[in-house]
Amino acid sequence: MTYYDEISSGYEELHKEEQLKKIKLISEHLKVSKEDKLLDVGCGTGLTTEPWDCKRYGIDPALKLLERARNKDKIEYKLAPAEKIPYEDNFFDIVISITAIQNFEDIEKGLKEIKRVGKDKFVLSFLKKSSKREFIDGKIKKIFNIMEIIEEEKDMIYFAKKASGL
Repeated sequence: MTYYDEISSGYEELHKEEQLKKIKLISEHLKVSKEDKLLDVGCGTGLTTEPWDCKRYGIDPALKLLERARNKDKIEYKLAPAEKIPYEDNFFDIVISITAIQNFEDIEKGLKEIKRVGKDKFVLSFLKKSSKREFIDGKIKKIFNIMEIIEEEKDMIYFAKKASGL
């Protein structure tokens, strides 16, 4: 059982306010159309997947969080880690990962999978206080073309497009 499975019953009580604040900030910079397919990597209970007005998908490795996921009739959720995303290449118009990257088992592999399944719009965030901050920053900058970086209260948020190669 993972840490997130263990805290699943109180997850939203712990994180809802700060996650919705990040989504509001991101939505001011990210244009989404109803036809877009959006994947939320590390979606948890779907808190960061739910607000978007498009075709929504979410993956998370924590079964107990997914069991608590919202709008299961409107959002496709799958149990999967970031390192093995169960979708075809270039399937999603937009891929987001909000405050999850520092938890990936293999950060570089997870980021490359995000790039593989996405077409050209990515929003990636991680905890500023993470001990892996420099490593994550370097990998994001290597794998993606960074359009904008926002330093939020608790997260670093990267708006990116695909980088050629890799």
